Amino acid sequence: MAIHLGVAATARRRARSRSGGGSGYRPMSEINVTPMVDVMLVLLVIFMVTAPLLTTGIPVNLPQTSADALSEPTEPLVISVNAEGKVFLQDTEIDTGSLGPRLQAITLNKTDTRIYVRGDQAINYGRIMEVMGLVKSAGFSQVALIVEQPPESTKATQIGN
Repeated sequence: MAIHLGVAATARRRARSRSGGGSGYRPMSEINVTPMVDVMLVLLVIFMVTAPLLTTGIPVNLPQTSADALSEPTEPLVISVNAEGKVFLQDTEIDTGSLGPRLQAITLNKTDTRIYVRGDQAINYGRIMEVMGLVKSAGFSQVALIVEQPPESTKATQIGN
């Protein structure tokens, strides 16, 4: 019987080729999604590896904002830089060399403490970045800037990470 079916299939192919039906090639009606899934997984891995590399550095925004002030349950730790470039920790003037160890002593080495930096508008931008760099090098990762809101509101607000 198997031989009989083979002969019938050959006869059908010959009849199709004579009648212009083609050579027996039928297009595949199923889509193979395996290559697409492989490409998507490679893209996912690439984005997972590169995304953390794109978010390095200290985010700094413009000095004025219209955002609402954030309320914190504890008293904030504020570093201020006046127009002459002098650095103050809370209300006490401090040398920049002792800023890192002093912050660690005040926070009891809790490096997740949020530290606010206030800078006079007339001060050089590089000086503010120098102070923020000292805070970051002391191990504190949550450093934020304090700015004033536009003239229609006089509340101070914070911007940061």
